[in-house]
Amino acid sequence: MVRMFILVAILACCAPAAAGTPPRQIFIAGDSTASHYGPERAPREGWGQQLQGFLDDDAYVVRNHAQSGRSSRSFIAEGWFDGMAKDMRSGDVLLIQFGHNDEKIEDPSRYNEPLRAFPEWLMRYVELARAKGAKPILVTPVARRKFDHGQLLDTHGLYAQAVRDLASRENVGLIDLTALSMDWLRAAGDEASKAYFMHVPEQDQQDDTHFQRRGAVMVACLVVRGWKQIDPALAAHVVRDTDCGAPATALADRKAQPNPSLIVHEHDIAVQQSGPHGGAGTTTAYPFFRDAPALGFEFRKRVLHKGAGIGLHQHHKDEIYYVLAGRGVYELDGTAQAVQAGDAMLTRPGSTHAIRQDGEEDLVLLIMYGKKQE
Repeated sequence: MVRMFILVAILACCAPAAAGTPPRQIFIAGDSTASHYGPERAPREGWGQQLQGFLDDDAYVVRNHAQSGRSSRSFIAEGWFDGMAKDMRSGDVLLIQFGHNDEKIEDPSRYNEPLRAFPEWLMRYVELARAKGAKPILVTPVARRKFDHGQLLDTHGLYAQAVRDLASRENVGLIDLTALSMDWLRAAGDEASKAYFMHVPEQDQQDDTHFQRRGAVMVACLVVRGWKQIDPALAAHVVRDTDCGAPATALADRKAQPNPSLIVHEHDIAVQQSGPHGGAGTTTAYPFFRDAPALGFEFRKRVLHKGAGIGLHQHHKDEIYYVLAGRGVYELDGTAQAVQAGDAMLTRPGSTHAIRQDGEEDLVLLIMYGKKQE
């Protein structure tokens, strides 16, 4: 008996700890914009495929039940609702995103008029979640990429508003994905936003509803961003930044900016110079944004051609050199060290430094330092 007691105690001590609380399940009920696609449909992806990548696997597991072509009506009529319901449990979350196919008046098996039928069908999902002890979150339909003379059109209109009204009336959490995605698309613009959607010339596709991977990731980010706004506690379990999209004011902010953003091409600004600070040889400097107003730092590229260098001098400011290509010898406070592509050097005030090209290849540096205060 004593031996048995000791054995039980040892097993209890050394056995693995009991499994903790299982992760909460995140169910997605929705349409083709959220659904999962296999590799045979590449590069097409739904935002639901990318949602798990934003969440801590130990805290949440995504159960993506979204189905292509379904409306809030047909998702239930075809049995997808019941298949989802049987696995839902207390503490889970149900994300509900429909609208794209509810708008198809030509198909009575999917169509729901927006003022009454659509919210009534959505309410079935809310009631299911509440009956299971899960948390329902309504999601307005993601925007279509439809521009007219540079202006993004709101193609969801009354359907998005019906979701907002239902959320307000029933005190249900709301992710206004229509608004978030429209703000993003307006800021991206007509031409640049094509890259997020299924504009795939090699497949002869010009689809402004469904996403390539970069679009699916962006929309998943917008979903999590909206979700954090209604449930701040989620932030502790989000493993990627959600600083994505753009605010509704983005276009007005850009127009009001007195110092515009810029793009420059280095072949337009190249300047041939002797080695600075008494350095030998010939260099080529690329003073990026030298004349940009209200910029607090200098940023330039300098190429030290064969035999060239930057002479020894003492520093009164912080300065960073980053080696893009080639090899050199860097002198710092009486020491010399070989440097090559991928090395970075920080010189602080009071130190002396110099650098010289070595070998046959040009030494290419990126240089950054703060501007002198006038």
